[in-house]
Amino acid sequence: MVDPLLSLIVGALVLALVIVLFWPVRGLAWRWARGRQAADRVRVEDALKHLWDGEYRRQPSSLSSLAGTLGLSGRAAAELVERLERLELVALDAEGLRLTDAGRREALRVVRIHRLWERYLADETGLDAARWHAEAERLEHRTSAEQADRMEAVLGYPRFDPHGDPIPMGDGELPPAQGVPLTALRPGEVAEIIHVEDEPEAVFAQIAAAGLAPGGRVRLLESTPGRLRIAADVDEIVLAPVVAANLTVQRLEQEVDRRPAMPLSALAPGESAEVVGIAPACRGVQRRRLFDLGVVPGTVVANELAAPGGDPTAYRIRGALIALRREQADLIHVHRAERRAS
Repeated sequence: MVDPLLSLIVGALVLALVIVLFWPVRGLAWRWARGRQAADRVRVEDALKHLWDGEYRRQPSSLSSLAGTLGLSGRAAAELVERLERLELVALDAEGLRLTDAGRREALRVVRIHRLWERYLADETGLDAARWHAEAERLEHRTSAEQADRMEAVLGYPRFDPHGDPIPMGDGELPPAQGVPLTALRPGEVAEIIHVEDEPEAVFAQIAAAGLAPGGRVRLLESTPGRLRIAADVDEIVLAPVVAANLTVQRLEQEVDRRPAMPLSALAPGESAEVVGIAPACRGVQRRRLFDLGVVPGTVVANELAAPGGDPTAYRIRGALIALRREQADLIHVHRAERRAS
């Protein structure tokens, strides 16, 4: 004879299991299904971004390039392309994979959100530069177009992300790719950095550590098969060609001031200097604070007093004494004031 109490307990357990698995919205099966849908959407959006990037750079994309970028097997990449074709986001022609108009619009939507997030992370947070891309990759799939519009307004409608990539407008308009790799310069040529490639992450970390960023000026001093030696703002830097190739520059035809700049931190007590610029690597809140203090090109700054340990140092800026730490003064580029004959 079946024990009624045991039957009741078993029935309650089965009911509880069914509820845990299939309860609408919160059940495990529902969560698993939503997670799978989200993963599929992320894969579709990442594929569209890859195809758009190849199109923008005029480098045709293929099944193998898609598989390599997304870390997929050849079979999985083929299945993804078939799905994109069914969604009418991608077409296959003699030149390879091609975005349809609908696919291009969707790709630009994701690219816009990604670059706005990178701009936000650079300007409004203290996140390390090497982590901007990965964090933006995570956030781009969770942000709606309306949220992106609000973020764009808060940021003041920026035109470029911190790597120098243009941010698509709401209508998808983008200027054509410009510039040449740093490796294309000839010794003696001067150029402005207009773009820093943020992948692979290890290479970008080297570039960021060297203080190279869009807006910085460089002069090629020496180029050999094994290295490039450049003068960048206040430093001489040696780069491997594989690293230098990740920097895109625009040649400067006009002659620039050949006087070597130096960091404000190199100014000796009692000396004065004229500000010529702020390092491009100084961004966001920190950069705005320096501007608010009057640290702009043409301002004369004097080293007045250093703390017993040498840090911070008090500088006279526009009549006020301002204490700056060494790492802050390193970001301010100056020309030592010329001494006048008495």
